[in-house]
Amino acid sequence: MLSLLVATMAIAQGYQPTPENIAARQRMANHRFGIFLHWGIYSTYAQGEWYLNSGINKDEYAKAASAFYPHRFNADAWVKAIKASGAKYITFTSRHHDSFSMFKTNESSYNIVDATPYGRDVMKELSAACEREDIDFHLYYSILDWIREDYPVGRTGLKTGRTYRPNYETYFKFMKNQVRELLTNYGDVKAIWLDGYWDHDSDSIPFDWRMPEFYRYIHALKPACLVGNNHHIYPLEGEDFQMFERDLPGENRAGLSGQDISKLPLEMCQTMNGMWGYKVSDINYKSWTELVQTIVRAAAKGSNLLLNIGPQPNGELPLQALERLQKIGEWMKVNGETIYGTERGRIAEQNDIISTDKGNITYLHILAQPTDSVKVVLDKKPRKVLAFKNKQSLRYTYDKKLHTLSLQLPEGADTSVDYIIEIVR
Repeated sequence: MLSLLVATMAIAQGYQPTPENIAARQRMANHRFGIFLHWGIYSTYAQGEWYLNSGINKDEYAKAASAFYPHRFNADAWVKAIKASGAKYITFTSRHHDSFSMFKTNESSYNIVDATPYGRDVMKELSAACEREDIDFHLYYSILDWIREDYPVGRTGLKTGRTYRPNYETYFKFMKNQVRELLTNYGDVKAIWLDGYWDHDSDSIPFDWRMPEFYRYIHALKPACLVGNNHHIYPLEGEDFQMFERDLPGENRAGLSGQDISKLPLEMCQTMNGMWGYKVSDINYKSWTELVQTIVRAAAKGSNLLLNIGPQPNGELPLQALERLQKIGEWMKVNGETIYGTERGRIAEQNDIISTDKGNITYLHILAQPTDSVKVVLDKKPRKVLAFKNKQSLRYTYDKKLHTLSLQLPEGADTSVDYIIEIVR
């Protein structure tokens, strides 16, 4: 993996990441599994994080702030449940497209401390809990705003009733000031996860977001802080990791992630159910088995999985999410060695047979297998082939001419989730 990370240093003209930034990339890539938290006053409406965009007047929408009182919020309980799942980091929504800041900011009174009866800085509490539990803290930040008058209007947020006085100079300054607050007041923020760039992707004259300048500002404040942008295009100058929305790298089933894959650390984000923010009617949660297999599939492509939860307006994580965190954690406790710190597997993917690599070991993950026989292409004859679960030696044959490894699964091998074979090269 070192060669991959060294190669990232020259990904963009002009930007030379510092040694501490390169080390931070390695750390993030090793983690392989994180939890996304989409939480804001939109949870009060229980209609998802895009509710304001549906035609709600911004002033009517803002009344949710005076009713936002998440009395059951417990940062330590959240972080402990997430840590028990095997996740190594949390990405929290500091400010979404609705302009409401989930932290104390001097740039706007429209924030959780000044505009709600709750009056507590939940983000500061969450940051402190992450530090206590040794969980890395990342922050989502929207560069798109559906309420501010100075935001240059794009293709969304057109029915909120705002006055248009676009002035990107003042808006850009506002964002820089908020990011400075985030990086100086909330502990050791490891990454900034930006969103909203796509709001201007239909402009007849391309809009200049001045992202390289924004990235330089972030790196000047904290060189080790990783910067990513959910723009659905190839990484821009100054970015430190590449993200894919609702799709594994190289796939584009959701129509959002058709960009080429870079040599930067990769991260796929996906929902547990259907929405990012809490929606009362959205209880169609993916099974824990499917979620575990998504973690495995992501790792097999050299990517992290950032798995989303939409907390409830009362401050609790949904029970369905907690149940899945627990089951994922049980699996990761036993099998995490085949995920954490791994690279993209050298064995080519075959439907439900994929692989991850770590040092001189290839882990073959069999996610579903209709027969007991497995045949894969491998560059050389292995020294050992073992069942990962009990380290039992497995019989195999190796065809030197065709470079194929063939083996029979043991009787009773359970492939309902992931049957793992350890191949020592």
